[in-house]
Amino acid sequence: MSTDVTAKTPAPAPPGKSGSASDEGLLQLILGGLRRNMRQYGMLIALGLIVVLFQIWTGGDLLLPRNVSNLVLQNSYILILAIGMMLVIIAGHIDLSVGSLTAFVGATAAVLTVNHHVAWPLATAICLLTGAVAGAIQGYLIAYFGIPSFIVTLAGMLLFRGLTEIVLKGQTVGPFPGGLQKLGNGFLPEVGPNTNYHNLTVLLGLVLLASVVWQEVRDRRRQQEFALDVLPAKAFALKLVALVAAVLSVTLLLASYKGAPIILIVLGVLVVGYGYVMRNAVFGRHIYAIGGNLPAAKLSGVKDKRVTFQVFLNMGVLAALAGLVVAARLNAASPKAGVNFELEAIASSFIGGASMSGGVGTVLGAIVGGLVLGVLNNGMNLLSVGTDWQQVIKGLALLAAVGFDVWNKRKSGS
Repeated sequence: MSTDVTAKTPAPAPPGKSGSASDEGLLQLILGGLRRNMRQYGMLIALGLIVVLFQIWTGGDLLLPRNVSNLVLQNSYILILAIGMMLVIIAGHIDLSVGSLTAFVGATAAVLTVNHHVAWPLATAICLLTGAVAGAIQGYLIAYFGIPSFIVTLAGMLLFRGLTEIVLKGQTVGPFPGGLQKLGNGFLPEVGPNTNYHNLTVLLGLVLLASVVWQEVRDRRRQQEFALDVLPAKAFALKLVALVAAVLSVTLLLASYKGAPIILIVLGVLVVGYGYVMRNAVFGRHIYAIGGNLPAAKLSGVKDKRVTFQVFLNMGVLAALAGLVVAARLNAASPKAGVNFELEAIASSFIGGASMSGGVGTVLGAIVGGLVLGVLNNGMNLLSVGTDWQQVIKGLALLAAVGFDVWNKRKSGS
């Protein structure tokens, strides 16, 4: 075997050009990563731009500590519903009943605690069980009877709204016990010396910061082990800097007011838990499988009926939790509570990257979509925009998100 000694070796790069070439390559890699993950990063970038714009338009009022805290409290129940709705949509279904079920659970809590003086922890457990039963009944009809989810949940929307009126007898019932009120309006207690910041919130923020960085580094190492494409070192460092800055900013804003709301801790647990399930657990993979390609999932041994049943049962529990939160925040149960909540949850899911055809979406995307709507609502309220124009703008945002999904599919398929 001979060696061709006449082969020309590549000419070295001209002096002074290597740095610009490497920077150009880095830019191309970053842009390529953004294109491949447009669903994930597109709405994050949009959320950042919306925050910056409203911060400028409101003269800095949007990111005042009090307003950031109110933003969390005002949108907490929509974010809870969006998590469950994202799972439903990924599985290829829809749930129109969550707003009415939210109202019905709030009414049940009011009757138990106010009219019958049931201890609020027991009433909370009964309400969550009520949501689970409601979700299980709807899930059974959809999964095992084959009735379309649109029809079942539309019937559920009417049924639970009527039951709410019957239970409350058309009246607003309240106030709730103090322990239950804290679920919707409470804050973490202050501990330690006076530092002009809420110490426990700062501590939790630092723990969250460390866990986020560790998770990103671990995911990058795993991708490298399997020879998958990863961001270049410089781009990855920029991503970590952006994450650190975002977590620290929110932590300090909350810590400079009353601290982290209790419901924010609940939301954090839900996001981490459901995010892990959808990324790593068999149940999460099965949800993606039946939403992405049901015939193939069946051939692979996925028990699609059981998965569908469990998805709607889970949605019922989260709707019950959202009902408790909104009732606790308002300190009363009203027959008109929960109106359009289902539309807000569905819009949050689609804005956050869910696909109309199922099989696509993330828990974090649902949260981002909910925050986009929440910041739009809050910012427009600060600017005294009328509710009519608010509806127009939110409708356009939803249409743009779904249109982007269709465009992205066509482009990737071409």
